[in-house]
Amino acid sequence: MSNVQVMTMTAENIFDFGFCGTRSIEHEGCRRKAEWFKKRQLEGMKYKVLYSEEKGSIGLIEYIPGEYSWRAIEADGYMAIHCLCIFTKSIRNKGYASQLIDECIKDAKEAKKHGVAVVTRKGAWMVGKEIFLKKGFEVMDTAPPDFELLVKGFKKNAPAPRFKGHWEEVLKKYPEGLTIFWSDQCPYIAKSMKEIIEIISERYRIRAKIIEITNHKQAQDAPSPYAVFSLIYDGNLLAFHPISSRRFKNIMDKELKR
Repeated sequence: MSNVQVMTMTAENIFDFGFCGTRSIEHEGCRRKAEWFKKRQLEGMKYKVLYSEEKGSIGLIEYIPGEYSWRAIEADGYMAIHCLCIFTKSIRNKGYASQLIDECIKDAKEAKKHGVAVVTRKGAWMVGKEIFLKKGFEVMDTAPPDFELLVKGFKKNAPAPRFKGHWEEVLKKYPEGLTIFWSDQCPYIAKSMKEIIEIISERYRIRAKIIEITNHKQAQDAPSPYAVFSLIYDGNLLAFHPISSRRFKNIMDKELKR
């Protein structure tokens, strides 16, 4: 593929390239993410898109100084990657993800960070660890069910990042009923949340505590490493990444039959 460039997003050009392959100003999640992104830029966030004249946006990476990370980690002094994605399967394994990681490493070194940290998992929704291991990252910590915290350190004596590891303690705060944590960090959450709230009212008619995460401190204190979406019922974590309204119904139907 020719003429592939890394484009740095700003509040002014974001709708030229979009979020996660979506750039329509009519997309509610995209609009909300744009507003969220403007605030995060003030905290040092970088959002970069891999762009091809032939195919348009083909990948992205999002990262922020660890102090402001929207994952449940302690990574002060590091750069923390939120998301890494190549949109089309046919162009994966061609070095594009590596190119985006190099952008983060370069910016982290220029900012004199201790290194770069990223949360990965074996299951769906988040990137796997393999690409990072190839780039010299090491597994530094783990969290249930299959999350891993990987780090590429630049300084030998720097304190290592770790997961918050307070999952059970947080869940104890919500022992009864339905609680949902959500945020605008992912543009696909807003649409499903709108549908989920309607389903709660129309199908189940149960009281629910809906908690919008609006800052990094709330995210870092979330009940799962992914942090920006959690579904809790009677003190049990039932989903720890964004889900569709259909998946929500399947989960709740099963729980309410018990």
